[in-house]
Amino acid sequence: MVVRRIVLTLLLAGCVAEPRVALDPAAAPPDALQQQLALQQALDKTPLLPGNRVALLHDGAQTLPAMFAAMAAARDHINLEYYTFDDVRVGGQTLGDLLTERMRQGVAVNVIYDSYGSRDTPTSFLDRLRQAGARLTAFSPLHPLEVGRLTNPNRRDHRKIMVIDGRTAFVGGINLDHVYENPAGSGDADDTAEAYWHDTDARIDGPAVAELQRLFMDTWAQQKGAPLPQRDWFPKVPAQGDHSIRIIGSEPGEDRPLYYLSLLTAIRAARDDIGLSTGYFVPTHQQREELARAARRGVRVRLILPGHSDSADALAVGRAAYGDLLEAGVRIYETKGAVLHSKVAVVDGVWLAIGSSNLDRRSAALNNEIDAIILGRGTAAAVDAMLDRDAARATPIDLATWRQRPFGERVHEFGARFWEWLL
Repeated sequence: MVVRRIVLTLLLAGCVAEPRVALDPAAAPPDALQQQLALQQALDKTPLLPGNRVALLHDGAQTLPAMFAAMAAARDHINLEYYTFDDVRVGGQTLGDLLTERMRQGVAVNVIYDSYGSRDTPTSFLDRLRQAGARLTAFSPLHPLEVGRLTNPNRRDHRKIMVIDGRTAFVGGINLDHVYENPAGSGDADDTAEAYWHDTDARIDGPAVAELQRLFMDTWAQQKGAPLPQRDWFPKVPAQGDHSIRIIGSEPGEDRPLYYLSLLTAIRAARDDIGLSTGYFVPTHQQREELARAARRGVRVRLILPGHSDSADALAVGRAAYGDLLEAGVRIYETKGAVLHSKVAVVDGVWLAIGSSNLDRRSAALNNEIDAIILGRGTAAAVDAMLDRDAARATPIDLATWRQRPFGERVHEFGARFWEWLL
């Protein structure tokens, strides 16, 4: 009952007003995993599906080869939904080569790409795929008159979804973008096109894949994609592992954005440890308050944040928020030597979120996002270890240094705050 009251209070608050119900530790389940399971089950909006196997993937060096291997094994269909969709390469093979070969073998290929995020993708690559039989749909076209419908230019599809044969899926922060081909140590971190990108993805095998497939189909229909062929889109998938997963697809205009609610619920229930890594840190007031409250009650709170970014304004707004967090005892680390693009959160070694949502206003209110809430100790422990490694290589930010930052940085922070809802 206590768990349900906490969640209902957040729901009624609409994730805008401050929640007013405090967690009663004495009434909570004694095991952190059981507590987080109960909290997630109380959210009710989308299913929490047991029986999934999860493999954590680091950076493009691990993720792109794993994706290519899975696509090469496809027998029925490959569905891709990406903010940035380009002709990436693994070894001597390009994505275009791989998809074309699969289509020759009878595999259906369907692609949703964001028209802004993929604005630099060569038209020749897209035309080649169409000519080979792929069905492509541009999300919210930048030139809506070309497709005969009006679109909202500020609404972007920030998702990164790959579904193969309805049985295997990839989800996380990694786009099909050439920057993930950059080798470790390459380029200056301020040159985001040439630098190494640090990011995280997950391969999921099991019943939760059907939810990613359903969200892909929903977006395809909303964007008026061409009719899809008859395929085995939703095969019966037996249990593959011991992780329970909730797939959350966020869209603008939701009164109670479920990922935002799920993250706040997990933070509020944290007992010992919270770790977050995000490529863009423009937190809402409520997110800042919940993190600070957790630190004040003795929870170890770690934030792994970018020291370099392709958005100088987002970097400035995030740094402006450091003061209250540092005063509360939150530990902040800024990465160096690479562009941080990861989007993960882990609580008490049992609750894990991995997906496309940053800790920013745009992810909370403007973008289509995709996130997997994964309950189980194995993968969460691996992410905890990753965050510890990242913190050891990063620059710790202390309150005294932050207070003495140059006047020019303060001016930039002040000015950037006017645009934070768009960052």
